[in-house]
Amino acid sequence: SGAVVAASGAGGARPPKAPPRRPRGKPRFSRQSAIKKSFQQEQVVFSTPVPADPTVAIIGGGASGLACASALAARGVRAVVFDTGMHGLGGRMATRMVDDGRRLVFDHAAQFFTASDQRFQKLVDEWVDKGLAREWRGSIGELEAGGHFTAIPSSTPRYIGVRGMRPLADAMLPEVYQNDLIKVVRPSWISKLEPFNGLWRLFESEKPQGQYDAVVIAHNGKCANRLLSTSGLPQLTRQMKRLELSSIWALLAAFDDPLPIPQDNTYGTFEGAFVRDIDSLSWMANNTQKLFPLETNRPECWTFFSTASYGKKNKVPQENIPNATAEKVKRDMLGGVELALGLSTGSLQRPFYTRVQLWGAALPMNTPGVPCIFDPQGRAGICGDWLTGSSIEAAVLSGMSLGDHVADYFASGGERPEEFAIGLDDSLNLVEGHDIGQFPGLDPQKPQVAEPQLAPSI
Repeated sequence: SGAVVAASGAGGARPPKAPPRRPRGKPRFSRQSAIKKSFQQEQVVFSTPVPADPTVAIIGGGASGLACASALAARGVRAVVFDTGMHGLGGRMATRMVDDGRRLVFDHAAQFFTASDQRFQKLVDEWVDKGLAREWRGSIGELEAGGHFTAIPSSTPRYIGVRGMRPLADAMLPEVYQNDLIKVVRPSWISKLEPFNGLWRLFESEKPQGQYDAVVIAHNGKCANRLLSTSGLPQLTRQMKRLELSSIWALLAAFDDPLPIPQDNTYGTFEGAFVRDIDSLSWMANNTQKLFPLETNRPECWTFFSTASYGKKNKVPQENIPNATAEKVKRDMLGGVELALGLSTGSLQRPFYTRVQLWGAALPMNTPGVPCIFDPQGRAGICGDWLTGSSIEAAVLSGMSLGDHVADYFASGGERPEEFAIGLDDSLNLVEGHDIGQFPGLDPQKPQVAEPQLAPSI
């Protein structure tokens, strides 16, 4: 009989109470607000049989959403991925290419990744075999003000995309499934979820975007909170609202001449550095050396990231950054580069290209330590790196886990929904790691990934 909206925590729908008499002269509450408030406290319960050929809507085409779609396809379940990306899929697996006569390439979100789980390692090995990824053997380490660099020796391989991070995202959708079992819709901003006759209806600014047997939220931040707030999924809404996200500024800068990078006697000139004790700078990486180590006479393209504390203090709407803020951030971050490299104020060469970007919902600051979240009553789930940590590996494993979990739920016929509830009540704990994310195995002194109880995601 379709979707039944039941009172949260109760077995069925409660009869509405008669509203108390309102004294005259009191201001009226908006009917729309009252409906929204009551709907937030009600749970959608699907009572229709699970179909033999289900289709899942995945909202978000980052690493986690793509891994979820791929896992579903491997089990014969259709998936439609909705993503807001104007230039491509991948979310924080983002690469910006600028053609000003000299091709400039910047990884402007995820910088590199490590693999500590055999399932993710298998995917990485496939990327390497296809020539899409390789080990980053350049020197990385910690940089303190004054140009004091200490390399981080690590037996754990560090990986990068050969042509940047974004092509790796495209490779996550297996070609054999692309036409039949996985469909991608972008750019698309899903603005509303609505249960109807045992299905989820999706809308983009009131325009229908199809009906689906289950829905996956594979993004986070205020957009996800807004989408869930009127969905009839109070348990998912509550967990998502508990998530705290950092804000980080990215500065992309291209220089005609190489920057004066301090030398390490053993490891040489660094290509990436975690910057210590400089508020406007937490990371700097030379994309040119990283991506094109054998090419000479290319301009140096650097990615600089602020600290999370600097991002919080200088946060503005990321869709509409005021010019004055952009100039201040650029000035502050380039000043941080001078300080980190031990250069005198104003002596850093002027970049011929710059771009600032605010990642307003950059990285998770807390995590429940579960691989995925699934509400079997509402046939809806959440995947993302934040569920176990803050890394590409965590994102991919979360998507894989939810895809398999949803496929298992459909295979069961939906007859024992209570057995498939996961992650709906877990509390969130602090995420350890760097301001730009976690890199399992890179720094063995610091435990960086929360260990989930179930098979476990810039």
